[in-house]
Amino acid sequence: MFENYKNKFVPLILPIVLILIWHGITDGLELFSSYILPSPLDVVNSALVVINNGRLLTNTVDTLYKVFLGLIFASVVAIPGGILLGWYETLEDLCTFVISVLRPIPPVAWIPFSILWFGIGTFPAVFIIFMGCVFPILVYTIDGVKRTDKVLVESAQTLGANDWNVLKRVVVPSTVPYIVSGLKVGIGIALMCTISAEMIGSSSGLGYMILTATNLFDTGTTVVGMIVIGLIGLVFDFVFSKAQDRIFW
Repeated sequence: MFENYKNKFVPLILPIVLILIWHGITDGLELFSSYILPSPLDVVNSALVVINNGRLLTNTVDTLYKVFLGLIFASVVAIPGGILLGWYETLEDLCTFVISVLRPIPPVAWIPFSILWFGIGTFPAVFIIFMGCVFPILVYTIDGVKRTDKVLVESAQTLGANDWNVLKRVVVPSTVPYIVSGLKVGIGIALMCTISAEMIGSSSGLGYMILTATNLFDTGTTVVGMIVIGLIGLVFDFVFSKAQDRIFW
């Protein structure tokens, strides 16, 4: 029982120490002005303000909406595409060069085009998220297909299964863990892409809230936005880790 409690509380030690140091150099020693580095109390007060006026909830929901929408579009393209590319070697050879050229391009490099094509608002951010997520999910899915046990594939083919049945009953179930891993990577990229896009081409969301607060020297609200983004990432990481544990049992 002691070991269980120990395992649960050990990860909290470093955050607590960092908060104490943060409090010491701001409220204690007053080494920094509040607009340069807000104290933990400043952050708490800013959090209460944006919670009470509804800004935090509204912007968080708006950011999550963009993240989910972009991730769904990326999954719809990348998962079936990855299965087909991983299964049909000729199709992979045909697409490899284009994928290899587009994949290293940072998603934020597409921001000017997203604004030109979609204007200001939700769709530019969704497009940036799509461009950031589609390639990791695609690559993980292709890798999952290629790692499917050849014995299982050959056994199914020997029993008379056609390509569609092999894909549906053997390859896809075998690839699911890799797809989940791709989604786990994709969600982190989606959050980073969303914040970057919201700072440039949006009028709502956590990125917009952070940028607006920074311009007004309200660094407490800036830190609140950063912490919320981190917590969202932590929740998603926990969910996908649990999903992986279930799949890999």
